[in-house]
Amino acid sequence: MAIQGPIPVTFNQVFPHGCYAVGEVEPVKDFEASSNGRFVQARDKHTGELVWQIPVMDADPSLKAAQKTVAVKVLSPVQPVPPAPVAGLPITPVEFDGLTITPYVNGSGRLAYSIKATQMHAPRTSAKPSTKEVAA
Repeated sequence: MAIQGPIPVTFNQVFPHGCYAVGEVEPVKDFEASSNGRFVQARDKHTGELVWQIPVMDADPSLKAAQKTVAVKVLSPVQPVPPAPVAGLPITPVEFDGLTITPYVNGSGRLAYSIKATQMHAPRTSAKPSTKEVAA
C-alpha cells in the first residue's frame, strides 16, 4: 500500500462546520517511558516533537452528542496557546494547520482516528469578493 503513516488532510475535511476548544491544552503522557510517579511527555514518532492535546467540540449538527468531542494532538516544542475567547461566546472557536489523521482499531474493535496538527490558531476570516459590479 502506498499510504504509510499519518494521512495529510485539511481542516475543512475534518471539521467542515468548524470546531471549538472546550478544555485546556495538556501534555500527552508517554506511558512506556513514565514510571514510579515520574511523568515523561510523549514525542511524535515521526517528527520527534513534543505531543500536547486539547479537547474540541465538532460543530457538525448531524453528530450525536457522544461523537462531538474529540482530542486533537498538537505537535510543538512548547505548549500551544489557544486563541483568545470571543466575547459573548461560552466556547472558543479554533482552527488547526498541518492536520493529519491516523486510522486505528480501538479497544472495542471499531475504527477510530487519531487527529494531529502542527499549529492551532483563531479561525481566519476570509474576505469574500463583492458580487456587485462597479458602474463605470
